[in-house]
Amino acid sequence: MRARLIAVGERMPGWVAEGFAEYGKRLSHELPLTLVEIRPGSRGKGRDDARAIQEEGAALLAALPRDSHVIALDGRGKAWSSEQLAGQLAQWRMAGRDLAFLVGGPDGHAPEVLARAEQCWSLGPLTLPHMLVRLVLAEQLYRATAIAAGHPYHRA
Repeated sequence: MRARLIAVGERMPGWVAEGFAEYGKRLSHELPLTLVEIRPGSRGKGRDDARAIQEEGAALLAALPRDSHVIALDGRGKAWSSEQLAGQLAQWRMAGRDLAFLVGGPDGHAPEVLARAEQCWSLGPLTLPHMLVRLVLAEQLYRATAIAAGHPYHRA
């Protein structure tokens, strides 16, 4: 099983890129994780934000690997503890499909993206910068694999 993080936004700050790369390296044997960046839609004065959301949504859907289990990160989604995420990971492994985690732009996901998602995951009630979501997602996936393997990384 492989995982792909498909995220709207480009050019992570160096510290985010380094952190994401570190967790990607740690995950490489248990759950290889790759990042696909989607160019944000045009926003600003005289621009149509709804059109930007639709463009981002179309690009996210176009980047989905065939037959992936799609999980949209969305503030209205279900919040999982690290242990619950480890349980989800076990269920996903049993299904035998690759995973695709979707992070929308600053205005969230297009309705078509949420309709395509098989699950919606919330990282909690806080609003996080989209670049930080990438790092938190990678760390939590690593933590879930560590829990499943009985590794001492997770000591809660």
